[in-house]
Amino acid sequence: MSLSLLSRYAFFALCVAYTLVSLPFVARSGLWPITLATGLLSLLGLFDLLQKSHAVRRNYPILGNIRYLIEAIRPEIRQYLLESDSEALPFSRAQRSLVYSRAKKETADKPFGTLIDVYQPGFEFISHSIRPAPLSDPAGFRVSIGGPQCTQPYSASVFNISAMSFGALSANAIRALNQGAQRGNFAHDTGEGSISPYHREHGGDLIWELGSGYFGCRTDDGRFDPQRFAEQAASPQVRMIEIKISQGAKPGHGGILPKHKVTLEIASTRGVPMGQDCISPSNHSAFSTPIELMEFIAQLRALSGGKPVGFKLCLGHPWEFMGIAKAMLATGILPDFIVVDGKEGGTGAAPVEFTDHMGVPMREGLLFVHNTLVGLNLRDKIRLGASGKIVSAFDIASVLAIGADWCNSARGFMFAIGCIQSQSCHTNKCPTGVATQDPLRQRALVVPDKAERVYSFHRNTLAALAEMLAAAGLTHPSQLQAKHLVRRMSATEVKLFSQLHVFLKPGELLGNAVQGEFYARMWQLAQAESFEPRSDEALELH
Repeated sequence: MSLSLLSRYAFFALCVAYTLVSLPFVARSGLWPITLATGLLSLLGLFDLLQKSHAVRRNYPILGNIRYLIEAIRPEIRQYLLESDSEALPFSRAQRSLVYSRAKKETADKPFGTLIDVYQPGFEFISHSIRPAPLSDPAGFRVSIGGPQCTQPYSASVFNISAMSFGALSANAIRALNQGAQRGNFAHDTGEGSISPYHREHGGDLIWELGSGYFGCRTDDGRFDPQRFAEQAASPQVRMIEIKISQGAKPGHGGILPKHKVTLEIASTRGVPMGQDCISPSNHSAFSTPIELMEFIAQLRALSGGKPVGFKLCLGHPWEFMGIAKAMLATGILPDFIVVDGKEGGTGAAPVEFTDHMGVPMREGLLFVHNTLVGLNLRDKIRLGASGKIVSAFDIASVLAIGADWCNSARGFMFAIGCIQSQSCHTNKCPTGVATQDPLRQRALVVPDKAERVYSFHRNTLAALAEMLAAAGLTHPSQLQAKHLVRRMSATEVKLFSQLHVFLKPGELLGNAVQGEFYARMWQLAQAESFEPRSDEALELH
């Protein structure tokens, strides 16, 4: 028995042992109050092990109740913290509270108005209409993904589960996410760890993410295997294929699943050997230029039978994405979708410097990608997704207003299945069973209960979005525009998003006059034949 297991159950075992040993002598010893207390605690611990609603209590019998005792009085604690230190409550705690309320179907309403300083620079809000629109059915908040070269388009929800791999997450976490997605008719991104048996159990729609390790369709030396890809992609459950070029939390870094988390199931799912770290290289071997990327997209679309194929990236050098756009024009091959990830996105583990200082934030990246496609008259043929710290209905609205067609969320759905941000994902000791391969720890995550919370979180978040849209005089998320959102610039000035950001006109990059020197310069630097920028000498000769 491991030291970790002993420490988790030690107090419970001690209570049971003392109760059993002292019970025959309780009448003569005069210690019956202690025996009664340990007996009651033993019963509480047994109940903790058998109940199915709270993962922490299942993994930490008796002791886990301390968390819920504190949670029960959180309004008083929250008010004390707010009065004593305005920075004491991190944004992530407010996020978790909102998600838990919606996942557990509790009311998210609160008295006494907002606690947000509405005069603080950076505060954002949606303008409401004097004539609100009728409330729409959130079930209709969907978008069709699949361009002119796609024969199997997919009708996606505007709010889906972002990429999280089996291996990083436990089998029970994957089961709960996919069962919730199946119930709510929204999509579940597999992450780059490929399609596990647990993704398939409940039949929820899958977006198969293909990273640089080509897990699930790789040769023995780690290169792309077309035959294995075609076999997996043929599954009706696989609705879209997403090439992961980079992710927000560690763009350009690659990834690693430590060998102590590589179980036989993970090795089989990914097609990697046991006993060593599972590495995702920082570069793809299937392409090395923008044109080769377009050709790879066409190959995947053909091998999958015409399903939507696109790519995900955290924007880096702007000329590289514009090089991809030039390759679209040069080859005539278009991705069906692009997902823009932001540097604010999460991960199980990343170097601190990467998390803090690498990559472009999601909104800036989204605006750049949206503008580039608009400037080339391609925007109506390619759908845009966005991911990176999206949790609430307002988060969804704020990115749809500046160019996204739909959103993906990882941390929101992780909160829904019980994540408490213990930041132990890389240790295999997740206290809630979400991010561990320890069978006893993940036993704490009861799939039917957490699947219901995934379903409820999605449904209630879109219901909140429907209410916000109606208040703004709108009936569908696609009607959101930059003019509907507002940001406070200072204590005396606010601006519409349409005033804050540059928006290119259709076809503008194809002409000679481009709004802003930045877009014009990046377009000059970009080339379809290479991710490298053109040299100044070449530009002068061009």
